[in-house]
Amino acid sequence: MNNIKFDSSRKFDLILLGRVTIDFNPVDYFHPLEESTTFKKYVGGSPANISVGISRHGLKAGFIGKVSDDQFGNFVVNYFNKEGVDTSHITRCKNGEKLGLTFTEILSPTESSILMYRNRIADLQLSVDDVDEEYIKSAKAILISGTSLSESPSREAALKAVMLAKKNKTKIIFDIDYREYNWKNKDEISIYYSAVAREADIILGSREEFDLTEKLIESGRTDEQTAKAWHNENAKIVVIKHGKHGSTAYTKDGQKYSIKPFPVKALKSFGGGDGYASGFLYGIFMGWNVIDCLEFGSAEASMMVRSHSCTEELPNPDEVKAFIKETKEKYGEMIARG
Repeated sequence: MNNIKFDSSRKFDLILLGRVTIDFNPVDYFHPLEESTTFKKYVGGSPANISVGISRHGLKAGFIGKVSDDQFGNFVVNYFNKEGVDTSHITRCKNGEKLGLTFTEILSPTESSILMYRNRIADLQLSVDDVDEEYIKSAKAILISGTSLSESPSREAALKAVMLAKKNKTKIIFDIDYREYNWKNKDEISIYYSAVAREADIILGSREEFDLTEKLIESGRTDEQTAKAWHNENAKIVVIKHGKHGSTAYTKDGQKYSIKPFPVKALKSFGGGDGYASGFLYGIFMGWNVIDCLEFGSAEASMMVRSHSCTEELPNPDEVKAFIKETKEKYGEMIARG
């Protein structure tokens, strides 16, 4: 099993807090952004993508967030409603703040970049008044995205959500989700990331993200040292990702599980992390063994780097299972031994 036990009486499986944006992905890809002329619009932002992903897997998701009071805000709320994500705690900005716009440049399957517009940004206007204790209490778990900690008043709202989750025995998942924009310095990153990591039951991040989290605690930890340190706090599962070299989950009982990426013909080099989290957390909520959660997450990550969007093409469980079966028949086992 996976060492995480949820309160089955709660209405929501997972309530997510943090970033929601508008993604514009080029239709005429494999060109520099300045040469691209046609774009397709999607809902984006890591916690937003994950909320759609787990909803498509049949879990009940809610979202705490701030959107612009305009047509793009309408687009987000309407899309979430269509996907079955609860929008009762998504509120509108009152002072003209706008949703972030993300223009992606897809130069090749392995080379992509992102042009962000995040001045006076809507998602970071989330305040403590937007975080309701009864809503937190209604969830089996909450997910805090690291970007929400980058500025006030959003960081206080995120910390309030963590405190209320602890008070009400709601599990806490911390997706470190490092994005350089909006952060002022690395000390600030370590202060706020480590504050949430200390309270989290599950922590998901890359080696770089854990290094940023631990900067003011102890530099240069190995993966094993990182996992042990957070297990000594509150974490039951620590997942450390190494991109094309795969990922490993460390459980509090001292076990270690590793998975290799599923081979795929990629279209872009981004979007895999949110698919990974959607698949991995689906397995966790279903009570699967950790290695099966890793396999599902890794497969979904590969499916997303071959797709054009980070939300619209998120798969359902049957599609992921079919992909795993097909890929294993062609390439063999993805579980890393030893």
